[in-house]
Amino acid sequence: MAVKLVEKLDSSFEDMVAIRRYLHMHPEVSFQETKTAKYIQEFYTNLGISFQANVGGNGVVARIKGALPGKTVALRADFDALPIQDEKDVDYKSTIAGVMHACGHDGHTAALLILARTLNELKEQLTGEYVFIHQHAEEYAPGGAKPMIDAGCLEGVDVIFGTHLWSLTPLGTIEYKSGAIMTAADRFEIVIQGRGGHGANPHQSKDAIVVASQLVVNLQQLVSRRVNPTEAAVLSVGSFVAENAFNIIADSAKLSGTVRTFNPEIRDLMEHELERVIKGTCMTADCTYTFTYDRGYPPVINHQTETDFLEKVAKEVPGVEKVEESILHMIGEDFGYYMEKIPGTFFFTGAMPEGEVYPHHSPKFDFDERAMLIAAKTLGTAAIKYQTQ
Repeated sequence: MAVKLVEKLDSSFEDMVAIRRYLHMHPEVSFQETKTAKYIQEFYTNLGISFQANVGGNGVVARIKGALPGKTVALRADFDALPIQDEKDVDYKSTIAGVMHACGHDGHTAALLILARTLNELKEQLTGEYVFIHQHAEEYAPGGAKPMIDAGCLEGVDVIFGTHLWSLTPLGTIEYKSGAIMTAADRFEIVIQGRGGHGANPHQSKDAIVVASQLVVNLQQLVSRRVNPTEAAVLSVGSFVAENAFNIIADSAKLSGTVRTFNPEIRDLMEHELERVIKGTCMTADCTYTFTYDRGYPPVINHQTETDFLEKVAKEVPGVEKVEESILHMIGEDFGYYMEKIPGTFFFTGAMPEGEVYPHHSPKFDFDERAMLIAAKTLGTAAIKYQTQ
């Protein structure tokens, strides 16, 4: 059966590319993906495949039952884009100003749609049930996974598999890892309140810019001096805003950033230590502050049995040349919510393009479209063979 699946997917590659390029030209940012969701719904409608729309928001969930009873396997793809201007010089460049698929979600969706169509063509020979989770809003917390789960997308599901096309890994490579593979992704915001005044008389003011600048430096010591060196953590200040005229002492400054951790205890430590450093820095300068810390996605923790299974399956997939253990990634992914509910694994599919390579979230991001075929074959083969586990 896996051989038939691969043959049919090979013959559908051009359709897969066409879908991906259409989606790339018509991107929508998180929580606004109404047209993309409609496109997915119409695809399943035209095939006569049953689906649920508006699952937890803009999510779409389709289901295909094989002729014989068996396990229920879920496969997930995200479909939101990013608020980035597409700077690539290609025919399928985004047509929406300031919005582009800069992370590969268009490819994830194209691969899953064609895989669903292929499995539907083989359903009379299949065992079990296959659930296709098309998830909105992966890029922006609180994300789409949790509301989709709350709406029942995992009802009756025994296992879930997901992948991410990865432009920094060579084509033909599958990267897996048991246990933690991606971090929890938290966000913080700090507002320093000083006292504004004339730039010529700083002694009469409390300069929020100076205090915030000192705070940025102080915060960089949290990971190096408060976190066990054998643990992983990242703290990055991504925004510093204190806009004023050139001759004014700023009365307030706003910082925002992210914290990434794997270990729940380190996550708690970073939140606590963040506020301690903020409090101390502001106290020294006789300023006040407000601090908010929003916990985002949990870490993605792959299950051992399912990861071992995926590793074995991937080695048998045509087009896969190397199967290797992944590094730890400090990026976040709300796939972690699925893993908290049911067994499964999330892996990376190498998609490095020819020529110059740009990282994810770059305005010139692109990937080798042949990786979509490898992703679909790996997901599909895992779904079919899991029935005999």
